Amino acid sequence: MGELDELYQQIILDAARERHGEGSLAAPEGESYQVNTLCGDKVNMQVALSEDGERLEHLAWQGDGCSISQASISIMNDLLAGQSVDRLSKLYEIFREMMDGRGKELPEEQADELEDAAAFVGVAKFPMRIKCALLGWMALREATDEAIAQRAKG
Repeated sequence: MGELDELYQQIILDAARERHGEGSLAAPEGESYQVNTLCGDKVNMQVALSEDGERLEHLAWQGDGCSISQASISIMNDLLAGQSVDRLSKLYEIFREMMDGRGKELPEEQADELEDAAAFVGVAKFPMRIKCALLGWMALREATDEAIAQRAKG
């Protein structure tokens, strides 16, 4: 195992243990419950938007599963809490592209955008683990879409 792989593994293990953003919101505007039936990972993601509806004002999640899913959610929380909905869309697409790349390194600019989430590049080599890494990202997108739809109705 190379030094970079070891560093990435340590980032994932640390993030899984730290579980940043874990909790629940008193009044979520959007919520998504996702389950990875292949390995039992589950997450309930909650979102509250900023007053103007442009930012992810508050994120919270509860769930359990493998270290890959828990680390991915924790790192995603750090990257996106307080950020714009547009930034979520951009980072989701980059992360998804990385997962679809089956372990191919991202261009440096994209890896820089993902910060610690770039550590999951090695996970993409294992098709059974891709959904573990994507679970929280899919939940956040769905919860955010729901929050935006609720605002549009209201």
